[in-house]
Amino acid sequence: MRSRAEKAALFRALHTRNRAFIIPNPWDIGTAKMLEALGFEALATTSAGFAQSIGKDDGTVDRDTMLAHAAQLVAATDLPVSADLENGYADDPAGVAETVQRAGEAGLAGCSIEDLPAGRNGEPYAIDFAAERIAAAAKAARALPFPFVLTARAENYIAGHPDLADTIARLQAYEAAGADVLYAPGLRTADDIAAVVRAVGRPVNVLMGLPGVRFTLAELSALGVQRVSIGSGLSRLAYATAERAAKEMLDRGDFSALTRE
Repeated sequence: MRSRAEKAALFRALHTRNRAFIIPNPWDIGTAKMLEALGFEALATTSAGFAQSIGKDDGTVDRDTMLAHAAQLVAATDLPVSADLENGYADDPAGVAETVQRAGEAGLAGCSIEDLPAGRNGEPYAIDFAAERIAAAAKAARALPFPFVLTARAENYIAGHPDLADTIARLQAYEAAGADVLYAPGLRTADDIAAVVRAVGRPVNVLMGLPGVRFTLAELSALGVQRVSIGSGLSRLAYATAERAAKEMLDRGDFSALTRE
């Protein structure tokens, strides 16, 4: 097995290549091992997928439980693992810094921090305060004994406020605060993605799996994207497939879905 430092160095190096890489999102040990066996180079947790797997709503899993889950994935594979740590499980910068420190102690190679308060029902944090939170997270990341990759997320589009100018301003502030990777989940057009890539000087992560959004990895690479994640996409697909098969069994006594390829 690779050491923690080796995983971290590999993860950082993936962000320096001249093409995008896919970082898929397992929700349990089994899916993590499957994705490793298929040949992916790194993994990222999905807060929504994991929450669903333990019967909870996204955003309702506590920090200790999420970090324990992340540590299980770290121990289960030889790949670097980054974690979706929501808003850092704290509003205040000190609390976010503590979460990043604990993420490093769990063996993670990186994590993402959102600029949306817990519950995800309100407005994103004010931009200056959001940048303070990322600065505290970056300071904690730099204090770790290996190159931890900090991703800062601008949640405008996810929160129902698709303001590209504000999103770019936020990402630029987070870059200045020390974020290593920048991420605005919910971007849907090539023009918007390209505008974000042009506006910042750090690697950009793009979320795929949104309804109606169709890009190949090669097309995203051509736009300058460095990393592509899928959030809860695989877990949603798995549960939807299982639900359809179960309904056919219940409603029609039909088991044919279990043998479809």
